[in-house]
Formats: sequence, structure tokens, C-alpha cells
Amino acid sequence: MAFYDGVTERLGFMKKLTPAELKKLGAVRLSDLIQQEVGRAKVRVAALEKRYPSANTKELAQRLVDEKKSLASMVGGVSGVFGLISLPADLVFMAYLQIILLTDVATLYKANLKTERARGELLDLFGYANGLGPLHRSGPKVLGKLAALLLAKGGMSTLGRAMPLVAAPITAYLNNQHIQMVGEQAVRFYEGFDKAHAKAKSAKRRASGD
Repeated sequence: MAFYDGVTERLGFMKKLTPAELKKLGAVRLSDLIQQEVGRAKVRVAALEKRYPSANTKELAQRLVDEKKSLASMVGGVSGVFGLISLPADLVFMAYLQIILLTDVATLYKANLKTERARGELLDLFGYANGLGPLHRSGPKVLGKLAALLLAKGGMSTLGRAMPLVAAPITAYLNNQHIQMVGEQAVRFYEGFDKAHAKAKSAKRRASGD
């Protein structure tokens, strides 16, 4: 069943690589994207915890990263969606994949993504991981504009990941490296969140005399 679930998820992501689906994806609001993925993230995390019951949280987080790295490898050499010059397809999908990864990691660490604050922290984390700075208040509101900002700010390293002129194995390698880096930053952030939460709970129990 776990194998089937993984294949099903991969096929679902592959369907989003069609020009029509990527155009739809580019128009999705970032806050809506996070909210609609929360339920799916809970399912993915629960399945992972069941599959690896002895793994600690950091190990599970790396497995989430590895899953997204395998999906990132699929997008090397995808042709442009909105016109090759204006916005390559790779960047739309990579931005989407990063937000899904951040949602999964946040869910694993029990962050409450139903709150605006937690969603804002997630978007800021995305921005810092991509060298864009905080995105929550002044950043783009839809995924396509976020991908365009990545293209505008990322320089040749971003073009190297996005343009289908680069050999697909090289593009896949760069995509994987970037997903790993984003995942590591997410783990560092939510590890601190998790420890602070545990500390607050402990202080609350002591104050109540338990």
C-alpha cells in the first residue's frame, strides 16, 4: 500500500506538469495553497510516521525532503508555460514543490497552519531560503508571481535550474540540491519552534502544580 501511495502521489504531481495545469497553479493564491495542502500534509506525515515508527522527527523530515527531491528531478528540461522568456515552467513547479515541502515539515513539527501567523512564517521561511527576504506582508500573493520574482532575483543560478537549455541531469542535480537546502532551513526553524513549544508546555505544567 505504501508503494501504491507513493506512485499515486508521483502521478498526481506529474499531472501538474502540463501547461494547462501549471497555468492554473500559477494563479493560485499562496495562502489558499498552504491551507488546501494542510489536510494532505497530515495524511502524508501520518503515513510516514506509520511506515517508520522508530524514526525521530529529524529523520522523518529528511524523508519528506528526499520525497520532494525525487519529484524535483522530474522537472529538468520542462519547456516554458507562460512563454520561455517570461516564466519557465520549472520555476512554477519548483516554487510549488518548496511550499508543499515547507507545509509538510511544518505539519510534522505540529505548527498550526490554520493561523495567519503560522502561514506568514512559512512564507517568510520560503523567502529567506530563496534569498528573497520576508514575503508575508509585501510579497507576491499568487504562485506565478512568486515564480516570476524568483526568476528576477535569482540570476544565473535560477536560470540554470529553470531553462530547458541546460542538460536535464544537471538541472535535476541543481533542483535536488536546492530542495535539500530549503528542507534543512525548514528543519532548523521548526526544531526551534518545537523546542520553544515544549518549553512553554513544561512551564505551564509547573505553574499549575502538575
